[in-house]
Amino acid sequence: MPTITLTQPAVEKLKAPPKGRVEYWDKLLPGFGLRISDRGRRSWIVLYRVRGKLVRETLGTTALLPRLGEARDLARASLRKAKEGLNPVEAKRDAVKAAETEAKTEEARQRDTLDTILDRYLAEYGAKRWRPDTLKEISRAFDADVRPTLGPRCAKDIGRRDIRELLDAIVARGCAPHAHHLLAYLRPALDWAAEREIITGNPAAGIPDPDPRRREARTRDRYLDDDEIKLFWPACAAIGWPFGPLFKLLLLTGQRRDELAHAPWSEFDLGKALWVLPRERSKNDKEHVIHLPARAVEIIEALPTKGQGRFLFTTNGSRPVSGFGRGRERLVAAMLEQLKKELVDAGAGDDATSAEIAHFTLHDLRRSAATGMAGLGIAHHVVDRVLNHTAGTIRGVARVYNRYQYLDERKAALETWARHVDGLVSPRPSNVVQLAGAR
Repeated sequence: MPTITLTQPAVEKLKAPPKGRVEYWDKLLPGFGLRISDRGRRSWIVLYRVRGKLVRETLGTTALLPRLGEARDLARASLRKAKEGLNPVEAKRDAVKAAETEAKTEEARQRDTLDTILDRYLAEYGAKRWRPDTLKEISRAFDADVRPTLGPRCAKDIGRRDIRELLDAIVARGCAPHAHHLLAYLRPALDWAAEREIITGNPAAGIPDPDPRRREARTRDRYLDDDEIKLFWPACAAIGWPFGPLFKLLLLTGQRRDELAHAPWSEFDLGKALWVLPRERSKNDKEHVIHLPARAVEIIEALPTKGQGRFLFTTNGSRPVSGFGRGRERLVAAMLEQLKKELVDAGAGDDATSAEIAHFTLHDLRRSAATGMAGLGIAHHVVDRVLNHTAGTIRGVARVYNRYQYLDERKAALETWARHVDGLVSPRPSNVVQLAGAR
């Protein structure tokens, strides 16, 4: 182990040994040296003791550190740390491990952005379980409002506050119903991610409904009573095509909005007064037979699209009708106008100024039909079959073995309900004859 005064020219003139390697130690800085292998590889080294243990550190090759002064400075730094009881080699090793861990963490963060989670959720869950129009609607909602703000972020970094701020921004622009639906779409997506341990918890869990009208109205309990149906029916006539007849049929049949709004003519046999909903369009993946009461057949027969296109309800002939929110708002306005007129006619003009229609959704028409049929004495299990509920009042072993479809009972139920609605909106004149008073 020769000891020489290392200078830049001296270092450049040193020759490689014929075999093995040789180390040249610096006279000016004890412990610092240059190692040269028989293959010509030159590496700066430094030797020191840490807590009594001899440590040999390779500072780098002359290709990476061509200047002697720079290598000597690094050696001094290591010697100083060793004198303080620190091990520069272990520190360097720990730094490399930390950098690798950080790189892996960042890679995982990039892999687990909310965008990638939503992509997986839609492909692995939604595409296999939802109808195409449902998948399209939820994807559109994510694209419009979630991805632009939260999509690029690591899902683990997204908290409740981020979700609430997203929903508050949607409410602030006057779209509270859309915020309600977006929360309903996002919450199960994040549940799905939490179940797969992509995130530790669902930041959307427990967030209250962002639509204040829905919170106040408790829409799960909302249905139209008889007095409201008396307002509803002429209001449907007032708003006209396409939502007027569509809303009337929703009330009469008790079926789901999109199942009727997207229905093609091919599913209907008006001669037999039947609507057969195929399993691919049914929410519970089962074919469903709906018996059409006479008033429903009359409404369908009068639709302007009969014999002219694929769908019952369409305004352009190629796609089903849309814009239900605006249609419902027009309906409520017409109902309110009718209510105020009746109050004025009844001499209650003061009440007319403060009159209002309690908030309801189109889904509440389905609940109105169910509640109305139950109120007419129709058995709950028959009502469940009319509504095509997967799990109804028949449970346990009976649910497994009872495959009877109650077709006759369902037909009678819808006819009874239609007669009740008909009696409300088109009351028959009394057959009681008023006798002349006694003279």
